[in-house]
Amino acid sequence: MNTYKKIIFADKAGNSRAPMAAELLKEYTLKQAIDIQARGIVVLFPEPLNQKAEAVLISNGITLENYMSSQLEEEDFAKDTLIVVMESGDKQKICDMFQNAIPENVQVLTELVGDELEIMDPYGGTLQAYGLCYETLSKSVKKLAAKLNDL
Repeated sequence: MNTYKKIIFADKAGNSRAPMAAELLKEYTLKQAIDIQARGIVVLFPEPLNQKAEAVLISNGITLENYMSSQLEEEDFAKDTLIVVMESGDKQKICDMFQNAIPENVQVLTELVGDELEIMDPYGGTLQAYGLCYETLSKSVKKLAAKLNDL
């Protein structure tokens, strides 16, 4: 794994899994300064954080105020930027959509840290589904933080 100056978590709309993962990673003390952001792969218009995702974050002591989803853009891709997605299909979609995408810098979170299952999309699900998604993200992001600190 390279040394990165920026990590962008990306999911479909950029309003639940990506911002949850970004906020989870910000909770860790990393050995090097890394700009941690969240984006959507397809954002037709900016949306606030999903209410159920926000409720789960708050119940875990994380407050994310004034968040609005934003579109992943060509200028987000650089040699020192890691794009972290939740599903392998998203990795392919990004590599197809963006000319500047560097395939080895677009990684599925769970593959990157050696977990087996992808992070399921809780969209349309119950608050419990979002809670389960948070728990899964939390475990994988903890491993990512450890991996970044081992570089």
